[in-house]
Amino acid sequence: MFKNMSKIAVIKTGGKQYKVTQGSVLKVEKLDAEAGAILKFETLLTAEGEDVKIGKPSLGEIVEAKIVEHGRADKVSVVKYKNKTRYKRNVGHRQPYTKIEIATIA
Repeated sequence: MFKNMSKIAVIKTGGKQYKVTQGSVLKVEKLDAEAGAILKFETLLTAEGEDVKIGKPSLGEIVEAKIVEHGRADKVSVVKYKNKTRYKRNVGHRQPYTKIEIATIA
């Protein structure tokens, strides 16, 4: 299934699931921790070659990640418009995020 890959895992944070490998960097929903802190996530699935383990709901194995930085994503413009009523509204939004780097997959 996942040939030519090192060990991978699926973790859940911020209501979303992410497929991660050791050393990968990803942006997740904002987490309340300082930059440089070590976080631990439970794995929902692990795979190494043809050996795949699926948890119900989790395996109990731990993925450790280091917080690299906090930031805000690019601005998204939201426009509301109603025809023939002279109504137009323009609102911007910048979603906060936390960038993490996967240190180890146990």
